[in-house]
Amino acid sequence: MRLTNDQCWANLAAADHGVLCTNGARGSIDAVPVCFVVVGKAIASPIDTVKAKDTTELGRLKNLEADATATLLCEQWVRHDWSRLWWVKAQLARRSGHDLSATLREECEEELRHKYFQYRGTEFADLLVFNVKSVSGWAASEDPDAYRRAMGGNGTGTDY
Repeated sequence: MRLTNDQCWANLAAADHGVLCTNGARGSIDAVPVCFVVVGKAIASPIDTVKAKDTTELGRLKNLEADATATLLCEQWVRHDWSRLWWVKAQLARRSGHDLSATLREECEEELRHKYFQYRGTEFADLLVFNVKSVSGWAASEDPDAYRRAMGGNGTGTDY
């Protein structure tokens, strides 16, 4: 069943990760798992130095320089109970650095550090901030929020 706009936003905010899809140089879709937060009606994802990388000059940055649009896909999959399945897709447009206030940047960084303890005490190499153009979603049950509420918030659980 289709999720309402409010249910999509709630599930996005509760998701612990997503897959960011950008348009590659050769017309391909580049999909990478990302950490992110919802701040107001914006979504922020860091380029961090916590996880091992050869460089912080990542493909998604190059892709977004050429085409500022992207898609974020979040989902919940519980193998033994498909009634808990849901997904949300957010169509995004990257905000340029000069369109990003210091206050919004600080709020996004603070929320990322709150949500992901691994980021506490670190600086980000870069911060991707997106305006959300639209959200859509689907859930297997009529009450897609029931599991998230029962799990105390994020609905990720460990009962695979």
